[in-house]
Amino acid sequence: MFDLTQLVTAGLVIGIRISALLTFTPFPGSPAVPMSVKAGLALAITALLFPVYGHEMPTLQSANVVSLVVSELGIGLLTGLTVTFIFEAAQMAGHVMGMQVGFSLVNIIDPQTQVETPVLSTLHQLLVMLIFLRLDVHHWLLRGVANSFAYLPAGSVRVSGVVMSTLLHGAAGIWLVAIEIAAPVLFATMLADVGLAFIGKASPQFHIMLLGMPVKTILASTVWIAALALWPGRFESYFGRAIEGSEKLLHLAR
Repeated sequence: MFDLTQLVTAGLVIGIRISALLTFTPFPGSPAVPMSVKAGLALAITALLFPVYGHEMPTLQSANVVSLVVSELGIGLLTGLTVTFIFEAAQMAGHVMGMQVGFSLVNIIDPQTQVETPVLSTLHQLLVMLIFLRLDVHHWLLRGVANSFAYLPAGSVRVSGVVMSTLLHGAAGIWLVAIEIAAPVLFATMLADVGLAFIGKASPQFHIMLLGMPVKTILASTVWIAALALWPGRFESYFGRAIEGSEKLLHLAR
């Protein structure tokens, strides 16, 4: 017998989970992506998943509407945040490098957040977005959320202390990843500072302040460009660990 309530419930639950993922991930959750595109993509993915998981959805009742919506939003949030942490780490690395090289006062409007951001941070974020798309990480996320319907039924998410502790541990990893990304430039500029200090001590009449900025800028730019060759492999590892972390969070939230 055709049950319109069950049909609407199934579509609503699947749509909320997919929409939450698309909202909380850097792509296509970016403000630069039009809302019509996000809505159309969410609707298309919901239509594809409905024949597979639609019959497994619970009956929607007035008593469990709020808990069901919050639960589905939580799944998208837990999945998207772990990947967002990688983008935040790249942006933080740009902040650290900019302060060391002297670019911290050069700000532009970040297309992702629409706020003023140091130029290196914005450049890092755009480069990581290109790597993200090149590695098809957004496909990994969609497959992960699609598979989550099999082991994480609608409305079954429970955000416990273990889940929050694991999520905060992942957030703390932003600092470590940021330092790993910025390490080559930081090490090179530190050596430049030491070398310039010795030169200034040996020749007090030498204008170290005038020489230091261009030397550090050229050295940092050279090292940074050389380090870019390693970024695809490194970020593939970072994104892989982020996907594993999101799956771990979903399993802990059951």
